[in-house]
Amino acid sequence: MVRPGNGERGAGNGERGAGNGERGTGNGTILLTAVTLLGLGVARPAAAQFEAGIPVGTKAPAVTINDVDGKPMDLGAVLGRKPVLIEFWATWCSLCKALLPQLETIQKTWGDRVELIGVNVTVNDSRVRVKRYVKEHRPPFRALYDEKGVGARAYDVPGTSYIVVVDRHGKVSYTGSGDKQDLVAAVAKAFQVP
Repeated sequence: MVRPGNGERGAGNGERGAGNGERGTGNGTILLTAVTLLGLGVARPAAAQFEAGIPVGTKAPAVTINDVDGKPMDLGAVLGRKPVLIEFWATWCSLCKALLPQLETIQKTWGDRVELIGVNVTVNDSRVRVKRYVKEHRPPFRALYDEKGVGARAYDVPGTSYIVVVDRHGKVSYTGSGDKQDLVAAVAKAFQVP
C-alpha cells in the first residue's frame, strides 16, 4: 500500500540471508527465490494481483485532502451527487501518464456531469514539483496532494495508477490499476446505476 512516511524500507531493508543476520548460501539461493517469486506472480490470474484496495460496492470514504495550493477539499462535497473518478498518481508514474488520454475523453464526453480527481500520493513528489507538473501538463482532473496519506489509507491504495470510480449514490462501482484499464467504460457503467 502506498503510505507516505511509514518508515518501511521494503525488500532492501538491510537484512541478509533469511532475515536472521546470516549470509545466504550464495547466488543459487537468490536465483531460486527470484524464480519462485516470479512463478507465483505469473501463476495468479491478473484480477487477483490487485486484491488490495477498497472493495467494489462499499460506500466511498468522504475524506478531506488538500489541493496543490494547500486548500482542503472535502470529497463528501461531490460523492453521492454525481459519478466521481479518483486516480491515485505521481508525476513520475508512466502508467498514470498513459491514462491521461482516457481521462481527457471522459472529460470531453461527460463534462461537469462527472468529477475527475487526481490524488498525488506524494511519494518522491514535492508540492512544488506537483504544482509545476500540473501547470505544464494540465491533466483533466482536480489535483490533490495527499501529504498525510489520508486518501491512500481510506481507499487502501496498492500503488500509483490506482483508479476508483464512484457512482452517483456514493458507492464504489469500479477499481483497477495499470494502463490497460477501460476508464471510459467504467465511468459509463457508473452512469447506468439506477
